[in-house]
Amino acid sequence: MTTVAEFRLTDAERALLPTPEEVAHYREHGWYLSRRLFSDQELDALQAATELYYAGHRDRELPVRPPRLAAWEPSHGPVQRHNDYVHYESDAIGAILRKPLVGAVAALLAGAEEIRIFQATLIYKPPVPGEPSNQVPWHFDKHYWQTSTSEEMLTAFIPFHDCREENGTITMVDGSHRWRELDSGEDSTRHFAERDRSELDGILAANAAHNGQQVRRIPMLIPRGHMSFHHCRTYHGSGPNLADFPRRAVSLHLQDGANAYRGHTRPDGAPVVYNHDVLVRRTADDRPDYADPQFCPTLWRGAL
Repeated sequence: MTTVAEFRLTDAERALLPTPEEVAHYREHGWYLSRRLFSDQELDALQAATELYYAGHRDRELPVRPPRLAAWEPSHGPVQRHNDYVHYESDAIGAILRKPLVGAVAALLAGAEEIRIFQATLIYKPPVPGEPSNQVPWHFDKHYWQTSTSEEMLTAFIPFHDCREENGTITMVDGSHRWRELDSGEDSTRHFAERDRSELDGILAANAAHNGQQVRRIPMLIPRGHMSFHHCRTYHGSGPNLADFPRRAVSLHLQDGANAYRGHTRPDGAPVVYNHDVLVRRTADDRPDYADPQFCPTLWRGAL
């Protein structure tokens, strides 16, 4: 577990933080492209650790299997791979993802003094242009975090290599986090990966029209070692991988220190359950604790 003494940055790291102008851009547009936050050595180690993970290595297993767990295994074939909780199951992956600098960048963007991991999903998009799972339809993350109180959660997208349109980089809908949303009944039980893309395209178009906005798509062109951040209400998606190598990345979902569990129900009255709810410890009033350091370790704490 990270101690308070470790929430420090060197002068060189402080030079990599977003400027006030860049923070203002993030709050206006809903996305941010970072400076270089990871070295080649760190990313080489991260990729090596993920190869071991794909081969079956685990330092620990989840105590129970949550109901909506993304857990690719070789028997699933050459589809896009998604694996949740890699920061918990692999010590080597977790050690790299817990870099305080990443948390400090997120803290400035979110206007928070504490940032914790919410989820870490390992993603592998195979170089199969026609593979349907490679195309990620338009969605925003807060739809799947209805049991979280925070409206300032955000996601860091960390590719292991240069990420361009050719290999299906993440693409943002500029400014969409500021839209007033039509009620679509979205929640974690209706995941975008299991939905018809045309339905989600229609939801995006309807929300844009409701706000009198055009859909302005911004592909994130991310050099190796850099990453993109996006607000939890920013619509995003990605296209096929047309390159001759797999697109490898981690989607690192982050929560500000104020975030906590709240009960949420679907229109039919059924409770919404996020995967954490069956894993994390309980609070004094018997709610799932989204500050459980085992599953939601702190990346940054303190003023910047």
